[in-house]
Amino acid sequence: MKSTVKLSLIVARARNGVIGRQGELPWRLAADLAFFKSATLDHPIIMGRKTWQSLPKRPLPKRDNIVVTRNWSFTAPGARVYTALAPAIEAGKALARAKGHRQAFIIGGEALYNATVSIADLLYITEVDTEVEGDAHFPNFDESVFEEINSRQVAADADNDHAFRIRILKRRS
Repeated sequence: MKSTVKLSLIVARARNGVIGRQGELPWRLAADLAFFKSATLDHPIIMGRKTWQSLPKRPLPKRDNIVVTRNWSFTAPGARVYTALAPAIEAGKALARAKGHRQAFIIGGEALYNATVSIADLLYITEVDTEVEGDAHFPNFDESVFEEINSRQVAADADNDHAFRIRILKRRS
């Protein structure tokens, strides 16, 4: 019997839904980056081409990196490249299953979040207590189909530009 691998989205968003500006995060949140690393470490991560290109270090270490792009000639050294989302998700789930993990993560960007928020099993949402200008947004979604299973508040300090709350939402059965 195959174990079920969940599709999880992980994102940091401002109150106005902004997740990025000109290919970068519009804030500095060391505690959230540490949370992202601990949540995704050793798991498959699925991202769009722009997210891949925005990474300061590619591929993200100790994770199976999967890139989705419409560009058939695009290469991403150290990552698997797919030209369609469905096979990328299946590959991510297969990699997770093979390693005994129960999740594959969508880590961005806007287009992948738009395409997967309606099918995600879990949402790891960092809600940043600010409104910023940006050109990438997390989609609106029906939160009533999810239940919050964990939440943690983090105060602004020298390493975190803004206060934020990390919420984990699980799709209701």
